[in-house]
Amino acid sequence: MFIRKKSVWLFLAPGLLGLMLFYVIPFIGGIYYSLTDGTYRNAFVGMANYVGMWRNQMFLLGLKNTLELSLICAPLVWVLSFAIASLLNRLRPKGAFFRNSVLLPYLMPSSAMLLFWLVIFDFGGVINRVVTALGFDRVMWLQGSQMRVPIILLFMWKNLGFAVIIFLSAIQAVPEPLYEYATLEGAGFLRQTFGITLPMIVPTAFLVIILEWINAFKIFKEVYFISGAYPDESVYTLQHYMNNMYNKLNYQNVTTAAYSFALIVFALFGVLFMTQRRLLKRLS
Repeated sequence: MFIRKKSVWLFLAPGLLGLMLFYVIPFIGGIYYSLTDGTYRNAFVGMANYVGMWRNQMFLLGLKNTLELSLICAPLVWVLSFAIASLLNRLRPKGAFFRNSVLLPYLMPSSAMLLFWLVIFDFGGVINRVVTALGFDRVMWLQGSQMRVPIILLFMWKNLGFAVIIFLSAIQAVPEPLYEYATLEGAGFLRQTFGITLPMIVPTAFLVIILEWINAFKIFKEVYFISGAYPDESVYTLQHYMNNMYNKLNYQNVTTAAYSFALIVFALFGVLFMTQRRLLKRLS
């Protein structure tokens, strides 16, 4: 039993103070900028900035690409990480080497990973050599709409290991007698996976999809290092738009875009949490 003590607030105070100072107060203060006209008078204009933002073609393009990339990357990582974790669980204790291997890309510096990716996806790189060996023409992977392929693969390679470790820890917590009983009843690997493993780790499964979705929203860094501030329209994300507006000192557009996107994210996460609660009620 946990005993609540007032003294615990003394230990929480430094962290809460930093949270308030660097996150909560700027978040609330940014609302003020999104409702002003950006002149030296900072006149109140109400929702005019939001109306104009949703008519801005570059904002809409960045929003569309950000949502598309996140809806591609996050589910792919979720499915692959769960499959790999299920297989590694069958290999224990011999799977220690593979567990450590899948986590290495997550620990590598982003700059080193990007240099490696630029080399293998170069016009004369390894990927194009494989493509030509198969009888196809070389592809300009780092230009035009083809950039989506290396960016999605880079995201998966970098974030797969962390998701595998989370899934693996949850799978190993499933009682072993359940699998033994299912084996005696003749259930195979797939039947046990979908009949025992997934229902038992529903909270962890939702945690992984939320974490990967959040990471997918931050894919701007990889795109920026590969193609700069103004990439091809197919990989122009919302973060590109906000970064460019910030460089132009257009704080009204930056804050308006940020809060518009935040509302969309909160709505999507709300749907996910409602889905999780309904699923848990059905399973219980």
